[in-house]
Amino acid sequence: MILKIEFENFFSIRDRVRIDFRAASINTALARELKHNVMEWKGVPVLKSVGLFGPNASGKSNILKAVTFCCRMILESHLYNEGVTFNFEPFKFDGWQKKTSRFLINFVCENVEYEYSFELTRDRIVSESLYHYPMGRRAKVFVRNSNGKYSYGTGGVMAKPSDVATNTSEKNLFLSRASSMNREITQKLYRYFMNQFLLGLVNVNDMMVLDNFNTYKRVILKALEICDMDITDIEARKEQTTAPVAITGESELSYKIVDVLRFKTFHRNQKDVMFDLDMEESNGTRKLFQIIIRLLDVVKNKKSILMDGFDMGLHTRLADFILDLIHASESSQLLFTSHNTNLIDVKRLRRDQIVFVNKTEQGATEVYSLYDFKDFRENMDAEKGYIQGRFDAVPYVDSSVSSIKQLLED
Repeated sequence: MILKIEFENFFSIRDRVRIDFRAASINTALARELKHNVMEWKGVPVLKSVGLFGPNASGKSNILKAVTFCCRMILESHLYNEGVTFNFEPFKFDGWQKKTSRFLINFVCENVEYEYSFELTRDRIVSESLYHYPMGRRAKVFVRNSNGKYSYGTGGVMAKPSDVATNTSEKNLFLSRASSMNREITQKLYRYFMNQFLLGLVNVNDMMVLDNFNTYKRVILKALEICDMDITDIEARKEQTTAPVAITGESELSYKIVDVLRFKTFHRNQKDVMFDLDMEESNGTRKLFQIIIRLLDVVKNKKSILMDGFDMGLHTRLADFILDLIHASESSQLLFTSHNTNLIDVKRLRRDQIVFVNKTEQGATEVYSLYDFKDFRENMDAEKGYIQGRFDAVPYVDSSVSSIKQLLED
């Protein structure tokens, strides 16, 4: 599970931003009614979901992009060679492009807490560290300082770490390189980021979806029934199609035959009539199917997932269902962005689950939760207060028909 994530100097994010899944101390009647929104790890209450709300261009997607960048660096940086430029931009104002960017993730893997961080420019890794808490106390696994020097924890936590350091360039994370060199503790963490930390939805036409569909078909149909869909059966069929392939040194594309997955649906009204999910079902139905097939893997296998605009195109009651699916799990987690103000409701989400994202006058993203507003009472209407601008993270649009007519005339 995720405990907290921090990052700074990444696109619109200038100063350090923290997304904290460690639950605040809220002992109200409403919070107690939302007990399923929280899980516990070694006596620490941890949130199952955190929602990011705010106006367009405030930086919500950049927060998810920062988490994704961090994970991609862990999974792929051992492949990077000289000449590689890391795929991000630092904050562009006030000289921040000359400063380093920092990332930290505090998480639990196989019932042990880890704290991993790294600092970099667009051209090189500057520093990196990994700590763990095997006996409840913070202990070093490795530290890589800005001079390129390494130090390691005692007790043989990692075999031959100096060999890994020798093979780690300024383009590679030590964690990523150590995993590729079969060091046990880093391989375990690599598998965590590869298999347990999911970065959004998948293409349902990809053959890799078939196993999940076969495993959860009955539950998928039940979930669609709960959501008031009249689909009574779904079949998965393998089909072949042509796909373009770019060949190095050739200007024209070549084509090859590839396997794709197509889903066929059957409805309550006439069960022998088949529909093509891609061509004949609504956008909302396709989106809900894509989400459910992914989330069932998440909730069944205690994974974490990021979803940007997860409820876009869905009725608000379907958004409620998706959150209920996460909250009904034993220990899965969801970090999401949304413009659905109906979710800003303390009867549905705790105050520490409702996080506002705003942009300052300096163009920098700032983050704060409803819990930070100490004068807010849970008998107040949080959605109404948000729309009225009480929490500031709402667009101020100076709009009227007359002003727009004047704009058009200009």
